[in-house]
Amino acid sequence: MSRNNLLEALPDLIVLLQSDGTVFKSYGGRGVSELKPAGDFAGKAIDALWPAPVASLARQLAAQAMAGRKTTESDFEHAGHRYDMRISVHGSDMVTCVIRAVLDGKSLDSSEPQESSRTRLDRRGLMRCFRELISVASLRKTPATVAVIQVDGVIDIEQLISVDISERIMRGAILRLRPSCCESARGSPWWYLGQLGDNLLLLVLATSEREVVESCVSQVCENLRQPIGVGDAVFQLTPYAGVAILGRDASSAKTLLRHASASATEARRVRSSKPRFYSDASELTASAPLDIAHDLREAIGNGDVRLRYIGRHDLSSGRLVAWVGYLQWRHRVYGEIQPIEMLRLAEVMGLSAQLSAAALKCLREDFPQLAGHGDGRARVSFGPPRQHLLHEGFVRDIERFLGEGGVPADRLELRISVKAALARSPADFDSLAQRGVQLVVDEIGRGMDFPLDWLGRAPMRGLLLNRSWVAAALTDVAALKMCRASSALAKALGWTPIAVGVDGAVQRDALLDLGCEQGSGELFGASLRREFRQDIMEGGRVVVAA
Repeated sequence: MSRNNLLEALPDLIVLLQSDGTVFKSYGGRGVSELKPAGDFAGKAIDALWPAPVASLARQLAAQAMAGRKTTESDFEHAGHRYDMRISVHGSDMVTCVIRAVLDGKSLDSSEPQESSRTRLDRRGLMRCFRELISVASLRKTPATVAVIQVDGVIDIEQLISVDISERIMRGAILRLRPSCCESARGSPWWYLGQLGDNLLLLVLATSEREVVESCVSQVCENLRQPIGVGDAVFQLTPYAGVAILGRDASSAKTLLRHASASATEARRVRSSKPRFYSDASELTASAPLDIAHDLREAIGNGDVRLRYIGRHDLSSGRLVAWVGYLQWRHRVYGEIQPIEMLRLAEVMGLSAQLSAAALKCLREDFPQLAGHGDGRARVSFGPPRQHLLHEGFVRDIERFLGEGGVPADRLELRISVKAALARSPADFDSLAQRGVQLVVDEIGRGMDFPLDWLGRAPMRGLLLNRSWVAAALTDVAALKMCRASSALAKALGWTPIAVGVDGAVQRDALLDLGCEQGSGELFGASLRREFRQDIMEGGRVVVAA
């Protein structure tokens, strides 16, 4: 058998490509029938050989292989099948592209877990390749830009659902990016994408032009924002990107990565949908947790930690039923600190009880203003920090607060964390309920690991539906089912089902059909904003309505 006939008999598809993307010769491919050329494509561009996503991926890997003079590889999906693509340098102006079917891989939509080690990204290999790319760019004096992308939502999925699902979601996001992100048309820069951590992506671009970089990174982030389906469920991710440029921001791979990471942290802090380029402010923000932790104690003592309020309404009548208070602190350097970050710092520093006391003081001071709106029956609602809820003195602290006056017991609502509730006996809350305090479970669905008998014995009066289910109820059948089940559980226990994030009339009507009675959101925000004076809305003691 001749050499050519032997190559034609191979199951793998082998294509020799010139550096401009022109096909020189192709061999084999009987195991890759969907991608095997039907005829002789010698002299034609790979765009005529394969569908656009596959051709784009081949161009990208070929550019990386030629630039780094080393082998590059990736996997991809086409027509429901999974493949490996491996490209290595062949001479001075040509590469060898090998495409192989992955027989042991699973489709992203498969219900089976992906356990094959072939499908897992080699992060050590990623860093090695990244360092080599930056070293080559530095030596050749060619431009390079590093972007780090933090993907919010992945860690929550990992903690609340499973590690396997979070990995499949990230893998699906990456596979979807590779064919389409920063299309490698002739004349555009090559790029390199990989996974740094569970929720971190690394993107390297061979350009330092700000407009090109911003366009490409924004395209990646926009792609990541698109819903990802796994089985019957749909997940939404939120990316935040930081950028550092070789030569301008740093000259080493390690420092570039650190600066890009600091910029990504800054983007997340300000909730920026656009990439943040490295600056001194970005580097300063990297040390923000230490500064914030140092200043939190002083801020609590000075009364800088306040509450902002969102109105909750009866969904059928629109009647205001509660002012829901959330922690608010505007740091003098870093701006507004997210409540979840404040709570975590307070827990680490042992300030949860002080933070809770400061919030209760705000409730007392703000109550006269709040009580004057609505029909005079609206409650004020507060969710105490978890560590305060777990403390043996929690009930005594609330009773002392009520005894000091300012907020009547029947006008106070406490939102009780699910995880904190598990650590206490239901009877611990009886004395507060007997005084008239309304207790609400906040939020069901975060783990779902508490026994129903606890719920049956607890003196609760309300149940907050999981906000992610409420947001997805109109588009996701599974979320709709969970909202219906949660409302039915609340009704069975004699509680009030409560929704968060009711932003439109259609959503409100759907929740009413499910039996949900109360909700907060933008649907009611306009009327509340008209009701309040501007100085109350934006003054030193902020009262914010939806």
